[in-house]
Amino acid sequence: MGFAYALNQAMPKYSPIDAGVTFDCDESDLLSIRWEVECLVADFLLPATEKRSLRVRFDGATIVRLLDEMPLSTEEQPTRNEGLVPRHFAYRVDGAVFADAQSATWKKVHRPVQHYQFITGWGCMDVLSGVEPSFEIVELEK
Repeated sequence: MGFAYALNQAMPKYSPIDAGVTFDCDESDLLSIRWEVECLVADFLLPATEKRSLRVRFDGATIVRLLDEMPLSTEEQPTRNEGLVPRHFAYRVDGAVFADAQSATWKKVHRPVQHYQFITGWGCMDVLSGVEPSFEIVELEK
């Protein structure tokens, strides 16, 4: 995988998504993740609150990857990441290794498929889906 390979690969491009609430993602973390019928639901800590979380929901088939920051920081990308915003939580990503490595058949069946990434201070959730995420602030369950 030399220099010629890197030149032929797309540069990962990050496009920030508005989750409807502003917070420092470095102070957040994934609280829970669950699958329901054809639905992925993930709750993230909203910093500076004790009773609420940000729920990210995909109402459709997904491929999901959860990583803590160490493996994410060592993942080889052929070029620098473009579009990352300091302390931003949600992104639409084009040209990243994660999406490129997934099943071409799955991506064809669920097209148009998009790669989404949610970054916290302790890790990252990557989602490949044919539907856009929805965001909701919810009360934490006791």
